[in-house]
Amino acid sequence: MRKRVAILGSTGSIGTQALDVIAAHPERFEVVGLAAGRNEDLLHEQARRFGARIATTIADGPEGLLRVAVSSEPEILLAATDGSVAFEAVFAAVERGTDVAVANKELIVAAGALLVELAQRSGAKLLPVDSEHSAIFQCLTGEERESVAAIVLTASGGPFWRTSREAMEHADVEAALAHPTWRMGTKNTIDSATMMNKGLEVIEASRLFGYPGEQIRIAVHPQSIVHGFVLFTDGSVKSQLAAPDMRLPIGYALAFPRRLPSLEDQARSLSLEDDVLQMLGAKQGEVALRYDFEAPDPFRFPCVALAYEALAAGGTVPAVLSAANEVAVDAFVEGRIAFGKISEVIERTMERTRPAEASLQGVRLADREARINAQAIVEGTQRSSVH
Repeated sequence: MRKRVAILGSTGSIGTQALDVIAAHPERFEVVGLAAGRNEDLLHEQARRFGARIATTIADGPEGLLRVAVSSEPEILLAATDGSVAFEAVFAAVERGTDVAVANKELIVAAGALLVELAQRSGAKLLPVDSEHSAIFQCLTGEERESVAAIVLTASGGPFWRTSREAMEHADVEAALAHPTWRMGTKNTIDSATMMNKGLEVIEASRLFGYPGEQIRIAVHPQSIVHGFVLFTDGSVKSQLAAPDMRLPIGYALAFPRRLPSLEDQARSLSLEDDVLQMLGAKQGEVALRYDFEAPDPFRFPCVALAYEALAAGGTVPAVLSAANEVAVDAFVEGRIAFGKISEVIERTMERTRPAEASLQGVRLADREARINAQAIVEGTQRSSVH
């Protein structure tokens, strides 16, 4: 029996790579629903190619997302939209017991505690798609919770890891999008440049795996081959390694608890004749392989500290952080603020927005208030830069 799959965000980076995985394994998956933003032409092409019964766009509103997430009756839903647009659809799917492959940082950051609680009640599985959280998920499988001393998420460092803070302050969009390793959408790539992506991932890890911020650390690893570590109380360390290809964690989540064979266009099947270095992440022809690990730099990447602060505060503060970051990133991409002002907009929004206890309605209200405050701060920053 093929597993029925629905995708929210099918025309984005994660959505299109997920369809690559599904196309390579037609005997394992059936696409039953697709939701996209404004790229109707690609959506219709995808729906025809994969035979999706339901296909909706942003023009269909929240009801369109609900139709894909619930009415298409998937066994697993891939949540790959940006922002908070799909919150209700994902919650509705989890409530009916549908497994969710989570590729939406904002969803888990803003409402992760609520979603995890709902999944525990309904029996739905939340399967991480981020390479780092997939790595931790794999390392934790079969282990006792009490034996975990710490979780370590790795970071590529992004395009500015070797750049001075002064040079970063006025970096342009093209430079911020020049990620050295990963192929991602605009929002996630800019988040990598500020390292806010890693801060958000710390919050995600806390929500998904149930450990406090004090037990979640970050190590910069430019090669992007080691995706995460788990340190145990006996001094042992487990890690997960793989080539920097998002189709691997996507495939792991979609096929869980089974593993997929290698994609034909991604790598030849490993055999005893393969070079051992290639098995460990080296490019073809390389005769040496090294893994570098460095501590993150809080001076050049203040967004990381803001994320830890939001996690410690709890309630709706992570939702405020996430919303403010979206507004700030959009303003930078549109040329309205400098790169160095992104963290400032987020910090000032967190100071200005009232915290509250977390509930789905509370998260929605906090998200709305944070966006209004962040937009006002962006406009104030623009005026001051003109004068």
